[in-house]
Amino acid sequence: MRGSIIFLCLLITIRCCCRCFCCLLVELVVGFLSIGILAQELHVQRSNRSAYIAASYVKFLEAAGARVVPVRLSRPLEEYKRLFNSINGFIIPGGRASVVSSRFQRAAQIFYELAIEARASPGDYFPLWGTCLGFELLFYMTSEKTELSLTNTSGVMLPMSFTNETKGSRMFRGFPTQLMEDMASESLTGHSHKWGLKLSNHKKNKVLKNFFKVISTNTDGRIEFVSTVEAYDYPIYGTQWHPEKNAFEWRKPYIPHSPSAIKTSFYMADFFVNEARKSFHRFRSEEEERRELMYNYNPVHGSSTSPFEQIYIFG
Repeated sequence: MRGSIIFLCLLITIRCCCRCFCCLLVELVVGFLSIGILAQELHVQRSNRSAYIAASYVKFLEAAGARVVPVRLSRPLEEYKRLFNSINGFIIPGGRASVVSSRFQRAAQIFYELAIEARASPGDYFPLWGTCLGFELLFYMTSEKTELSLTNTSGVMLPMSFTNETKGSRMFRGFPTQLMEDMASESLTGHSHKWGLKLSNHKKNKVLKNFFKVISTNTDGRIEFVSTVEAYDYPIYGTQWHPEKNAFEWRKPYIPHSPSAIKTSFYMADFFVNEARKSFHRFRSEEEERRELMYNYNPVHGSSTSPFEQIYIFG
């Protein structure tokens, strides 16, 4: 009789522990997903504010089920470390700033190095994504060299030229076959950059060649440049083109809005948000999390000369 009671108590304890663990796992994976977006330098100050985030990046992530945390410029290292341990992924956006020396570069460099360090910790996972300028910055942070060349790609739509690495890529693994065919045959990617990494320079630079898998390239008619990459051993990804613009920006004629272009945007967002779900980083409290979320800010209309429909502006 006594043995039966002990066994019953043990069984109840195990069930309670399993239930608590499952609840914790669900809470970590589902309840606290947030991705940081690095602010970009605002070159025309508005109301004494000097940084912005294009709302299209925010909508891009929210449409795939993530919440967004703005990451300000010129913050102390300790604040960046705290945010890194609280969010589940990080986006380095496009814009205008030096990839060698700027407030933008400094903040991106810190998160890049923390992401690299995290991969060495068992169970830690922190995805990082660079778009346009952020994409170019990935190459500088990895190789500590500026390997970029001028390209005639400031405002063009292009189809993707996939490589032999595409089929085995993590990024495109979940894309429908028809969409992949559309991406290769239709101009579904909007490019807005003056610089690019030549494919030949990627091959010559041993550090870049060993770190990044080239998934797609493009050409301006003169130079073949790298347009999509993923790291071999790290959850680090990048696009020279702008997946976030297809569904949310309407001011430029080179932004594609066809059904396949919209699908491309959402599949890219879905991929990165699912990568972020693998991260168990979290804020120390719900109150701290609420203070940091983008919900505390209101977007404003872009000026008449702005390429953006809406932006968030910060001090």
